[in-house]
Amino acid sequence: MAIARRKFVRLFGAAAGAGAMAATVWGARAEARIRRIGVLEAWSPTAFPHRLQAFRDGLAELGHAEGRTFAIEYRSARGDAKALPALAAELVKLDVDVIFAATTATAMAARGATNRIPIVIAVVADPVGAGLIDSLARPGGNVTGLTTASAQIYPKRIQLLREIAGGAPRRMGLLMNPSDASNLIARRAAEAEARALGFELATFEATDRAALASAFPRMVAERVEALIVAAGQLMDSEAKLIVELAAKNRLPALYGAPEFAEIGGLMSYSASFTDNFRRAATYVDRILKGAAPGDLPVEQASTFEFVVNLKVAKTLGLEVPPSFLVQATRVIE
Repeated sequence: MAIARRKFVRLFGAAAGAGAMAATVWGARAEARIRRIGVLEAWSPTAFPHRLQAFRDGLAELGHAEGRTFAIEYRSARGDAKALPALAAELVKLDVDVIFAATTATAMAARGATNRIPIVIAVVADPVGAGLIDSLARPGGNVTGLTTASAQIYPKRIQLLREIAGGAPRRMGLLMNPSDASNLIARRAAEAEARALGFELATFEATDRAALASAFPRMVAERVEALIVAAGQLMDSEAKLIVELAAKNRLPALYGAPEFAEIGGLMSYSASFTDNFRRAATYVDRILKGAAPGDLPVEQASTFEFVVNLKVAKTLGLEVPPSFLVQATRVIE
């Protein structure tokens, strides 16, 4: 009887040990499963590939390996903002672990599709004003990430544009998309600065390519002396057209992203989009490790870029102040 009992204990112990080992192996497998990151973009995949690469680089720096620890489910609206809600719904149906929706337009589409899956933003101008979060310190809900705080840098943008356009242009223009929440915030900020400085601000609205093209002849007819182009899905998608029209109509223009100056725009002043995309990876990493997005404070941009295109300035007959060359993070010659 004692022998049988000892045999039972040995067998039971071995089985329990095997079970524990199996549980450990299963737990390791579960933890090591490939996590799926949904990426929702408004523009064409070829428009700003370096931004998404910065996000990938950020994940790699944190020890994530694409194809081994995570996979990206990529959806692009290719410049058609109306396609964003359906694309966001696709990512929700796939039940991805987190959605990276960098801009205001994509974040709002993602938030409209789910209040369950975590959403990480990167270059939203005013996430509180857009209704995406409760506050920067305590976002609440399922959205967190970084803000460009673009509305807060309009005084700097206007100062730079006024300075290069001769000091005090009497009439400045703002090209914006009224269907883009970030552009509505930009308009309020620009109008407030115009009132404070006492110059006239003329707003030109455009919701598609045709409206953009027709806006520039009106600017000339209304004697606009300098132009601010609000950043956003439409403007980014039609950057080449806008830069060409500004050059054709000899309008000094300041843009909300450095890529505009790189393709022939006069100058840009903005948060560093690539830096914010890279830093957004930190939020994805923390969420994948179990952090609740509503508990992660939204960070404001810490790196800003001022890009000046000297060749364009010369073509427009503008004298670039020496202070610009000192302030500029990049000068294109």
